[in-house]
Amino acid sequence: MKELLKIYENKEPEIIFNWKDAETEAEGWTVINSLRGGAAGGGTRMRKGLDMNEVLSLAKTMEVKFTVSGPAIGGAKSGINFDPKDPRKKGVLERWYKAVSPLLKSYYGTGGDLNVDEIHEVIPITEQSGVWHPQEGVFNGHFKPTEADKINRIGQLRQGVIKVIENPGFSPDVARKYTVADMITGYGVAEAVKHYYEIYGGSVVGKRAVVQGFGNVGSAAAYYLAQMGAKVVGIIDISGGVIKEEGFSFDEITDFFLTKNGNTLATENMIPFAEMNDRIWSLETEIFAPCAASRLITQDQISQMINTGLEVISCGANVPFADKEIFFGSIMESTDEKVSLIPDFISNCGMARVFAYFMERKVQMTDEAIFNDTSSIIKKAIQNTYDKNPSKTEISKTAFEIALTQLV
Repeated sequence: MKELLKIYENKEPEIIFNWKDAETEAEGWTVINSLRGGAAGGGTRMRKGLDMNEVLSLAKTMEVKFTVSGPAIGGAKSGINFDPKDPRKKGVLERWYKAVSPLLKSYYGTGGDLNVDEIHEVIPITEQSGVWHPQEGVFNGHFKPTEADKINRIGQLRQGVIKVIENPGFSPDVARKYTVADMITGYGVAEAVKHYYEIYGGSVVGKRAVVQGFGNVGSAAAYYLAQMGAKVVGIIDISGGVIKEEGFSFDEITDFFLTKNGNTLATENMIPFAEMNDRIWSLETEIFAPCAASRLITQDQISQMINTGLEVISCGANVPFADKEIFFGSIMESTDEKVSLIPDFISNCGMARVFAYFMERKVQMTDEAIFNDTSSIIKKAIQNTYDKNPSKTEISKTAFEIALTQLV
């Protein structure tokens, strides 16, 4: 696996597109790791301090993810080094998408990512630049449909991603009109845990869980974990957190979800961040869902969790460990050798899978069909890993080997 990984990591990306905004200090990159299958896909993120290396590592991560989620295309990513709180953000995005529109019409598909919203920013702004849909390049480069088929499938994709969830089994509150895009990634993180126990033995019911991050992914993961009978004992995010050693009830977790402030937990009796960061890693827990930013979790933090009975980690964040390597650094490797570590490209592939699902011909547009499809894709990936290595350790190493064999 390490030889395959070295070859894959060291391979130069096929295309690097660099843009400097004429009106602000913003700088952006689209990195296309490869045009495998004639196209590449990956979202657009914005943060102050972002650099090309971050975009490159995420493009390579996307390519690995597509081996699970489909379609069989190359990995790409766009990143803009700019403060997303700056009031000039909209203009920056408009000029960025205009510059990158030839790629989006030909062979590159994008979507939302960190600080860039799929529904309110990516779709309307790319449309202004003459792009039918942010995934148009994947249709043209990979699927090569007839014009009529392309119109139908883009229509399906447009409707599907912004579809309001009507089934109360998948939504914390149907009256609030949460969309598939709001919930699907966190749903996949929770389903990965459920399928892990089904395949490797045991049950998620009654297991204690800690969730890091309470944005779209973390809050949805906590909601679905509680719904399936896990006991969420701690939630930590940038604003602080909450602890209840006997576990919060499903109603309490639902209330946290409904009262969050944007991407942060907002409830009475919040424990300050410094105290939370001191206490949460030594809580007795079997399940850990890291769903905050990349590269945060230190060796000391994860060692404390392992020492207090941790069984499985389901990664909502891309590369959650504080390793400098693109993929398999020393913290990740030592964790993989001690507990069951479901890698990000399996557990957080929900949104990528939704795109792939709606790109197929005439799929069912019900909540059940969409969510069950993501669940079955994640289950299949975990089952394939188990079939190659039934041990509860080195799950990530095995999953990478399966993926990289397809790419190298």
